Amino acid sequence: MTPESDAQQDGQRDGRRAAKKQRSFWKELPILIGIALLLALLIKTFLVQAFSIPSDSMQDTLQRGDRVLVDKLTPWFGSKPERGEVVVFHDPGGWLDETTTADPGPVAGGIQKVLSFIGLMPSAEEKDLIKRVIAVGGDTVECKGNNDPVTVNGKALKEPYIFPGNTPCGDKPFGPIKVPEGRLWVMGDHRQNSLDSRYHQELDKFQGTVSEDEVVGRAIVIAWPINRWSTLPVPDTFDQKGLGAAVAPPALGLAGAVPLVLWRRGRIARKAVPKG
Repeated sequence: MTPESDAQQDGQRDGRRAAKKQRSFWKELPILIGIALLLALLIKTFLVQAFSIPSDSMQDTLQRGDRVLVDKLTPWFGSKPERGEVVVFHDPGGWLDETTTADPGPVAGGIQKVLSFIGLMPSAEEKDLIKRVIAVGGDTVECKGNNDPVTVNGKALKEPYIFPGNTPCGDKPFGPIKVPEGRLWVMGDHRQNSLDSRYHQELDKFQGTVSEDEVVGRAIVIAWPINRWSTLPVPDTFDQKGLGAAVAPPALGLAGAVPLVLWRRGRIARKAVPKG
């Protein structure tokens, strides 16, 4: 066999290998896409989900069109919404006006439904709102109007996040209201442009409060546009003494209890050892 024939056979083998690899890639591509979609769906369901800000009610903290990422994981471990957090929640009923949205067309509409299903785009059909938690179950919240501050359990809140030029509740005084257990009093940061708990006190016996069960999760970061990227921390005013201590989530309580139990068992075991 000549060197030329050996080289020719090697080239044919390399060509077959390349063709086989290419066929293998196209066979594996649907599987890879399926895995990616499944991971995106799991992330949306259990970890984080993107939401679009549809109104000006949370200015200047959030602008219309901002995309925020909402933490959906911690509620699975028993965490409940706390004062000062910005939360997304389902419409409790009657908070959102029935509006007709423009039909994006079958192609664009189909793409939006697919992307919203896997959590990469907000759904046009979801009836969700975003507000700041001011008071939680057991709190007494009040605002007398004019330039008076909002008070929680008698403590005045210093609210630097309120939209410039707005008053804490000059357009709609309220209270005192005792927030029922398992419910939240929520308000928008743009107080004079937010139909929040204040404006729904007559809807039912819960006086405009929102059930914790309606909460989708806490908004933790502005993800889009890039030039507005920032986190959404709890303002310092909600840490003041006398406002009321937050209850540790069960998971955190368990994590703290385990070392204590082990330490106690160690002490008991050492005492039980007879001294020589």
